[in-house]
Amino acid sequence: MAGLFSLFSICAFAQTQPLRFTNAQDGWNPDSLGNHRVLVLVKTKGDVAKVIIPWRRRDENPQEKNIVVVDGQTNRLVKNVKAENISREKGIIYFQPTSGPSKYYVYYMSYHLKGTFYPQTFYKKPSENPSEKWLSKINHAAINAIATELQSVDAFNSFYPMEVIATEKETNALIAKNTGKDYLVFPEDRMHPIRMTKDLPERWIPNGAKNTFSDETLRGENFAYQLGIYPLIEDLKNVRVSFSDLRTKNGAVISKNLMECINNKGVNWVGVPETFRVNVPQRTVQALWCTIDIPNETKAGQYTGTAIITVDNAPATTIKISLKVANKVAINHGVNEPWKQTRLTWLNSRIYEKNTVIKPYIPLEKNGDEISLLGRKFTIAKTGFPAQIQSFFTQAMTGIGDKPKNILEEPIHFHFIKTDGKNIAFTSSPINYTEQTPGTIAWQVDNISPEIDMNVVGSLEFDGFVNYTVRVVALQNVDLKDVEMHIPFEPAIAKYTMGLGNVGQQRPDSVIWKWDVANKNQDGAWVGDVNGGLQYSLRDQHYTRPLNTNFYLQKPLVLPTSWGNEHKGGIDIFLKGSSVLANNYTGPRSMKKGDTLFYNFRLLITPFHALDTKDHFANRYLHKYINPDTAKSWGVSVINIHQGTPINAYINYPFIQTKEMKAYIDSAHRDGIKVKIYNTVRELSNRAYELPALFSLGNEIYSKGKGGGYSWLHEHLDPTYISGWFTPEVKDAAIINGDMSRWHNYYVEGMGWLTKNIGIDGVYLDDVAFDRDIMKRIKRALTQDGHAGLIDLHSASQYDKADGYINSAMLYMELFPYINRLWFGEKFDYENTSKDYYLTEMSGIPFGLMGEMLEHDGNPWRGMVYGMTDRLKWSETADPRPLWKEWDAFGIKDAEMIGYWSDNNPIKSDNENVPVTIYKKDKSVLVSLASWAKNEVNIHLKIDWKALGINPSTATIVAPAIDKFQPARSFKIDETIPVEPNKGWLLEIK
Repeated sequence: MAGLFSLFSICAFAQTQPLRFTNAQDGWNPDSLGNHRVLVLVKTKGDVAKVIIPWRRRDENPQEKNIVVVDGQTNRLVKNVKAENISREKGIIYFQPTSGPSKYYVYYMSYHLKGTFYPQTFYKKPSENPSEKWLSKINHAAINAIATELQSVDAFNSFYPMEVIATEKETNALIAKNTGKDYLVFPEDRMHPIRMTKDLPERWIPNGAKNTFSDETLRGENFAYQLGIYPLIEDLKNVRVSFSDLRTKNGAVISKNLMECINNKGVNWVGVPETFRVNVPQRTVQALWCTIDIPNETKAGQYTGTAIITVDNAPATTIKISLKVANKVAINHGVNEPWKQTRLTWLNSRIYEKNTVIKPYIPLEKNGDEISLLGRKFTIAKTGFPAQIQSFFTQAMTGIGDKPKNILEEPIHFHFIKTDGKNIAFTSSPINYTEQTPGTIAWQVDNISPEIDMNVVGSLEFDGFVNYTVRVVALQNVDLKDVEMHIPFEPAIAKYTMGLGNVGQQRPDSVIWKWDVANKNQDGAWVGDVNGGLQYSLRDQHYTRPLNTNFYLQKPLVLPTSWGNEHKGGIDIFLKGSSVLANNYTGPRSMKKGDTLFYNFRLLITPFHALDTKDHFANRYLHKYINPDTAKSWGVSVINIHQGTPINAYINYPFIQTKEMKAYIDSAHRDGIKVKIYNTVRELSNRAYELPALFSLGNEIYSKGKGGGYSWLHEHLDPTYISGWFTPEVKDAAIINGDMSRWHNYYVEGMGWLTKNIGIDGVYLDDVAFDRDIMKRIKRALTQDGHAGLIDLHSASQYDKADGYINSAMLYMELFPYINRLWFGEKFDYENTSKDYYLTEMSGIPFGLMGEMLEHDGNPWRGMVYGMTDRLKWSETADPRPLWKEWDAFGIKDAEMIGYWSDNNPIKSDNENVPVTIYKKDKSVLVSLASWAKNEVNIHLKIDWKALGINPSTATIVAPAIDKFQPARSFKIDETIPVEPNKGWLLEIK
């Protein structure tokens, strides 16, 4: 045996020698036998062996789980087994020692899994079937066996020492010793995170509750310790910790200002200070994690002070702190050793919060009430709402022109309609500009009427994000027939739409939609053309981000009090007069004097930037953990390292195999290849060192649920979580993150650390659970000190019941300004969806992005119309290298991409179901065409030879041979081109 051989003396149940907690050297198959067993020695002959096992289990109802005994000599199941008096504290097992005096294994939490990536664990029920003859002997012929070791399949599954429960007798004795106290405090070091809430650990019994804590740390280290709170008499209300300075006898000081209890105070993901109320139910354990940021200049010595626990309904308790600071200075504040909980301070990080302009964006410029930003212009009306929004991006989306394209036909405006059908008229105050920085311009306007005060606070950021807080206060009692916000789109811009139950498509004649937050993650739409558009969403003042990626129904949208109006509200989009009107209405309501409502909404002005086709076609992505030399030989320039691989095994926690990761990245860099890693926020591996501390924060970090999932989660956590993705190869079980939280601060710090210390060149996001504020911080962290900071976003289609029928592009559009590439994704249909769907939902082109395909390796012919291929080695058959070869032969990275959506495309098809996109160079052009026709069609190309700069009399049209794409073929200038359904051609014209 090898592993953790800590001695654990249990003598209460006729156990004559210490019971050791160990980890099995060679392990066993836990998916049938369970993760835990007892090594039992039988020393004398007999037909019945009796063993008393003081296992001290944290799981509930152990009597309902099967007991399996295996002969250690033959590795066969022992048939004759009888369990008696099974409790959480101990159990009595009778069994037939089939190999005589020898070793036997008692497996006591056997289970089976159902499902692969989202498994459920089912613990086997007792199924004893001993023979009657053998059973008759157990009361008079049993020989005593000895339980010598409680073994876990590996160290990670071990319960020792913090999940080994104190017995009821021990707990009661400890309470009796502390008669008169309202609660007990158990100071605990950082290396033994408190893991149980319903039981005291046996580790605390010998010394009992204490009012002292001592430990050691280094200069400059982020030090942490715990205070375990255990109420005896009643629930404790509002438990909090304060600190004194720590001092040496020589007068050196560690200021209390460097100390914090993360359970009580922090800053949220946008840097706003927040406090947390900690209530502790009677007879439960609450861990309070305390941190001290030891300065580098701290003098070595013994420091003493106090931590004071204050409770609303119980006396305060003072804990004396003694901390020895060694002379050695911690490297990087100790964060390179996260198992010491040195990164807990990251939860309150504020790095990269300042809204500095991120490339390729430019500083905002204000001229009167007009604000210019990259490729767009925003004009503010006297009401504070947008008067006009313009785009200057070219139709081809490869540049910015001089001619504006109006998005609005008239200003966005509100109608407050009284029951008599008349509109309330407002008088607007002058626009008050409250912030003017390169990254943000903010303003305020007060719109007054006798009945209503409508205060408008707006802000525009450098990427095209607009936020409106619209506070409406009733100045007298008023009955309203309706409240409407009109967004009058210019018809020429309102070509496509998605959202509100519509997939990306040509805008229908009318959209009729009602709120249904219980089932649908929908609160707005995108309306626009390729080179100009607007996404808008209607928000409650208490908006919280719902869960996504299979879990929307467990935490849906909050119905806005104002916009939803008890489900009376909705959105209609239709042609009205000279505009395409988005009418956002609330239905009738009454307001009493003093009532306040918030009609908040957000806008995203699209596109965000021009297409960077040169970068897209030059960077070749490989999505596989493979030797960099091999990747180089394949023409790869960027490697994505997925989770579940040897150097990034655990989902969204890339902080364990960091030495191996750095060695791999250094090797790739020597080959001129960039490396990006999988790391997102949506769910978090159970391997995270900080997991116990994060659970001590209640449901701040993890979403509230009913437990379940893989066996480790069942066995080591209270059932208050939602289980997430499971990676069978490394037995990595994820737990679903909750709303926006301080974990996002940790995430930003982690990205910065990985960039600086491990050398990652960017990140691969596989669906996400954070907003644009975090995305901006992430981009700054990844691009620090000139690093590449590449980000690509993958999403499975979210347009299904489990995800609330939200378009992936709608869900993540606020992140698009900082993405380098899209990869949409599982459940996207490349065979049975329209070219408009390709353009709006998948390609990224209307937002300044380009993408790749995934499901069934995509459709290469249709994909090339949008510059998309599949991604190398994501699947065994995913191989765009034949297309890469043609790209390089033609020189596509130096060509101008002109899509079929551009009026200036000099080559068009005579069949609207066979669009044409070209890649134009001097005197040559690569023509991509693909069919959306149901049957094979013959088409002609309509070519503007003058625009191409090619003489038709000497021109050639050749289809180069491309493996698995097309055979070699030549076409005459006016020859018909046959196109099979769902296929197409790449033609070189020279």
